[in-house]
Amino acid sequence: MSESTTTQPESAESETKRDPSGLRVLSLVTNHRARFYLQQLDSLRDRGVRVDVVTVPDGTSGSGSRQPLDYARFYAAALWASRGDYDVVHANYGLSAPPAVLQWFHPTVVSLWGSDLLGTYGAVGRWAARFADEVIVMSEEMAAELDCDCHVIAHGIDLDRFRPEPQAACQAELGWDPESVQVLFPYPPDRDVKNYPRAERIVEAAAAELDRGIELQTVSGVPHEEMPTYMNAADVLLLTSHREGSPNSVKEAMACNLPVVSVDVGDVEERLAGVEPSAVHTDDSALTDSLVEIIRRGERSNGRKRISEISQTRQIDRLVDVYQRAVLA
Repeated sequence: MSESTTTQPESAESETKRDPSGLRVLSLVTNHRARFYLQQLDSLRDRGVRVDVVTVPDGTSGSGSRQPLDYARFYAAALWASRGDYDVVHANYGLSAPPAVLQWFHPTVVSLWGSDLLGTYGAVGRWAARFADEVIVMSEEMAAELDCDCHVIAHGIDLDRFRPEPQAACQAELGWDPESVQVLFPYPPDRDVKNYPRAERIVEAAAAELDRGIELQTVSGVPHEEMPTYMNAADVLLLTSHREGSPNSVKEAMACNLPVVSVDVGDVEERLAGVEPSAVHTDDSALTDSLVEIIRRGERSNGRKRISEISQTRQIDRLVDVYQRAVLA
C-alpha cells in the first residue's frame, strides 16, 4: 500500500468524495449471514455499488460442518468469479482471503474481523494482508498485530434502529421481571469464545452483595431487528469474551445508553472511554465491584453521545474510500 493508515481516526473526513455509484465489487465471505455483513451489503447497494457475493458452501460432507473440500470448492469458485467485470475484490474474513490475493485481475481489499487475526487461523489472515492492496481491521489492537499498513474501520451501528426506548415497555414486551436486575449477556451460552461461565460467576458474586435478585439473560436465535428491545430492557450489558475485534454488542448497547461492564478485549476500552456508567477490567473481583456499583446507581449511560462517530453511514463512507484507493493505486 502507498501509505500508512494504521492510526487514521475513525471520525476523520474522507479524503476522496467520488460518487460510489457504478463501483463493481466481488465480495468473498465465509459467513454471509453475519448481520453486520448483511447491513454492509444493503448500505453499499443503496449507494449504487454493485456487489456480487461468493461464499463458502455449507458443509457438503453431511457432517454439518465445513470440510477442506468445501473451502477448496469455494476457492475455485472465487478465482473463477474474479475473472468477471469488477473494480475490486473484497475478502471479508481471513479464510476468504487466499483466492482474493492470488487472483491477478483486480485490486484486493482484505477485511479482518477479529478471530481471523487473533485466533486459530490468524496466520492465514496475516499472510493475506501482506499481499492485499488495502487492509481493514476492526481495532487498533488488531492493527498492532500486523506488519503492514491498514485502515481501522469498525463495523458501523444503525443509530436509527439502536436508540433509547422506555425500559418498562421493553421489559413488558419480553416478559422480564421489573423487580429483578436484568443483566444482558448478548450471546448464546454455548459459544465458548464468549466465556459464559465467567459471566455466571460474576453475576453470582454480585448477587451476593445486593439485596435484589439478578437475572442473567442470554440471547440465542433472536432476529437482529429485535435486539434493541433487549438492550433497552436490560440494566447492564456484561461481556466476558476471551477475544474480540470490535464487538458490535458493546456499540449497540452504547447507542441505547445501556451501561456496559466488560473485560479488556478488542477495542472495548477505547470505545468506553468517557462513557458513564460503564467499566472495563481484567479480573473478576473488579468486574463484580463495577457491576454492583452500576446496578446500585440505576442510571443509563451517556454512550449514545460517544458512538455517533461510527454510525453505519460514516463507516460505509470510509469503506467506499478504501475501495477507491485500491482502484486508483
